[in-house]
Amino acid sequence: MFLIAGLNAIYFILHQDYLMAAIFLVVKSIIDAADGELARLRHKPSYIGRYLDSIFDLILNFIILYTIYYTTKSNFWVMLIAFFAIQLQGTVFNYYYTILRNNSLGGDTTSRVEEKSFPKALHGESQQIVNFLFIIYTIFYGGFDRIILALDSNAKSIKQFPNWFMTLISIYGLGFQLLIIGVMMVVGLINYIIPFFIVYSIFIALIIGLRMLFLKND
Repeated sequence: MFLIAGLNAIYFILHQDYLMAAIFLVVKSIIDAADGELARLRHKPSYIGRYLDSIFDLILNFIILYTIYYTTKSNFWVMLIAFFAIQLQGTVFNYYYTILRNNSLGGDTTSRVEEKSFPKALHGESQQIVNFLFIIYTIFYGGFDRIILALDSNAKSIKQFPNWFMTLISIYGLGFQLLIIGVMMVVGLINYIIPFFIVYSIFIALIIGLRMLFLKND
């Protein structure tokens, strides 16, 4: 459903109906957040759902940025840098949030800080499909994960992040990123979206620096 919502947003960007595009980006974000929460509430986690969620997100992020590049006739290589920046920003958010869920929120079984080995398929899942999606996931995300691990590997042992820190990293959550894109389109700043997300990466150093300075390892 969130894939369909994202594709609808792309359709409206191509037709320069930026209000409708923004609405579908918000709808996509709501559905994207809801599916994982529903799985956790029902105690039915899924590696297939977890990997498909991330793979679809990356594909949609690329197509959305490519559509903006195509619509604004910007530089292709700058668009690729912006795509790399968005993915790295999202990895920062997911890294700390996954640590929090693993260590202090009852233990999340499908999200792992380090994806080093094939996970064992859960009840009702096909091990072959899980293995295939794991390979695709590591191809798409493995490099980003290694960058963040290299920058702040010591964060893995922290049991609890304070609310102010989780609020800070939420600026890199995919829902917030898509909200920024939607707002910028609606207010007539679509030409600045691609360079904005490159500059937006400066907060990565701030987040990691604050973590190291104020949140020590347990």
